[in-house]
Amino acid sequence: MSRFSLVIFCFLFVSTIVRATDVEYCDDNKEYEVKVQGVNILPYPIVRGEPATFSISANTDNVISSGKLVIEVSYFGWHIHSETHDLCDETKCPVAVGDFLVAHSQVLPGYTPHGSYSLKMKMVDGHKKELTCIKFSFEIGLGSSLAAYI
Repeated sequence: MSRFSLVIFCFLFVSTIVRATDVEYCDDNKEYEVKVQGVNILPYPIVRGEPATFSISANTDNVISSGKLVIEVSYFGWHIHSETHDLCDETKCPVAVGDFLVAHSQVLPGYTPHGSYSLKMKMVDGHKKELTCIKFSFEIGLGSSLAAYI
């Protein structure tokens, strides 16, 4: 295999295990202080029993000194899970004006059903003021991750 072919193969291989997800705001008519530019999920689809990382790229015009991430997960439209995380555990605080990244990694239990899920995430500041609210879908696959073979 030529070096060029190897590079193309690696690019195509890696592009199948990382996915930029389409994101919607919870309320299209609301002007959120934190603007979300995108969500990347690694690996994609998510593999049960292995770490999955959600990376959210965002932007703010104000310093954020503290806050919470409130996450709700639904499966086929049914609410199945909620969790809350300290914002400063998921990104460096205080969050400076400009671009920042919120990253959360988690291992889903091996018994987690495969299929399509939807996630709603609210970011609130230390005074419980909603800074942003986004929704996106993701998949949990049947098999093992291709990333294990790299």
